[in-house]
Amino acid sequence: METGTAQQKITLAFINDKSPILNGICQDLVASGTEVLFRSESIEDGLSQLFSLNELPYVCIIDLDFYDKNVLTQLQELRTKYPTIKLIAHSDIDDEKVGKAILNIGFSSYLLVGSDTMNFKKLIFNA
Repeated sequence: METGTAQQKITLAFINDKSPILNGICQDLVASGTEVLFRSESIEDGLSQLFSLNELPYVCIIDLDFYDKNVLTQLQELRTKYPTIKLIAHSDIDDEKVGKAILNIGFSSYLLVGSDTMNFKKLIFNA
């Protein structure tokens, strides 16, 4: 149902993208017409790629690696430098304390491994 306004172009970035699960989700999102601006293998690389863009992505999907002790500091830096980007966390850790920490940093959502493309689409397109 159209409301008479032009639909917003949705652009994505994938950060810390080492997961074959996210690879499939990324391919599904691209096939459905979503533009992926970049995919990085670390938060540090993602920050560098964001800096080099002329236009920021609407959403960053970040696969969280809590084995890296600096991950929360890096995520805080990302949020501070790019407060307008909607952040969606993806992780295999189902822990309330982790979820609260991520939401306190400014993430809009937290999806667990096993979430499918439809779960991602709901969060991306219903911002």
